[in-house]
Amino acid sequence: MLSRIFPGRVDNRFRGRTLALWLFVPLALLKLALGLVHILRADGGAQSVSTIPLDTYPAGASQNVIALMARMGAEQVLLGLLFLVVLLRYRALVPLMFLLAVAHYALSQVVATMKPLALAGVSGAATMHMVIGVVSIAGLLLSLSGRGYRRTLSSL
Repeated sequence: MLSRIFPGRVDNRFRGRTLALWLFVPLALLKLALGLVHILRADGGAQSVSTIPLDTYPAGASQNVIALMARMGAEQVLLGLLFLVVLLRYRALVPLMFLLAVAHYALSQVVATMKPLALAGVSGAATMHMVIGVVSIAGLLLSLSGRGYRRTLSSL
């Protein structure tokens, strides 16, 4: 199983199920889009998407939240670009990227439980992150199975 996540040869041959690749494309694009929202929106998506009540904070505190959201967006953009590089050139690493996405989702849930946000309403980002988590888990399972692995094992 570890050899499927950490392949001995990092090439552009994807050995998992094709549906996993179809799930990987929107996941990569979604990571890019979410990151760009945090960078480009005036409020970093803090109030408009996540319902953080910036208008009730002092100006400095609001600016700090917006800056942190933009920095988080920069990390999402970089991760999305890494996903695209894997998709276009190093498909053997798709299972590893799905595992990274699942780990990111799980860790985010743990952190959110330990350090919850005080929101003015229901966050619009919560549903999107749950979809990303479910798609990531499904993609991981699909990418770890498939005929390509059986052929690899039988040719040994």
